[in-house]
Amino acid sequence: MKTADIILIATTTAAALMAGLFYAYSCSVVIGLGKLNDIEYLKAMQAINKEILNPVFFAAFPGILPLLLLNTYLHSDQSNFLLLVMAMVVYLIGVFGVTVVGNIPLNNGLESFNILSADREAIEAQRALFENKWNKLNHVRTICSIITVVLLITACLYKYRSTTIANSSAIHSTNKNKVNALTSILNS
Repeated sequence: MKTADIILIATTTAAALMAGLFYAYSCSVVIGLGKLNDIEYLKAMQAINKEILNPVFFAAFPGILPLLLLNTYLHSDQSNFLLLVMAMVVYLIGVFGVTVVGNIPLNNGLESFNILSADREAIEAQRALFENKWNKLNHVRTICSIITVVLLITACLYKYRSTTIANSSAIHSTNKNKVNALTSILNS
């Protein structure tokens, strides 16, 4: 296995981990949090937003970007290049971009909100300002990260298929040459 193949597999794995994270949020975490009262909800989201900022998350979430770029470079002359470019664009805009432009500002606004000194109306308003927008943006990230994974898996399979066909043709050509040589020997 070549280094480029290992990097492609690592990139696909990291993208799948991120898709799993966003998917888990979309189909369970935000649903469960939605059942909390306003104060519990805001406190829970503040805690989650602090805890997600850890080395494991940072290794995968922004770490996929240089890996995607490296893959497009390493596979620039191969049949899966366009799939890798599409995966990079979808992740850059639909996952990373949405997070930076949408989710992070919402998280920062929530972080600066002082729940203890706020009255009930301010707490209700903060949740209303945050929850639906954040959830919609997370659904976009979920869909785009799944699309990224599908494109990367397809790139892996397409590369494997292209390599297999090329190897099969080379083997067929070699076997044909051996048969022709054997036929010549038998005819002489």
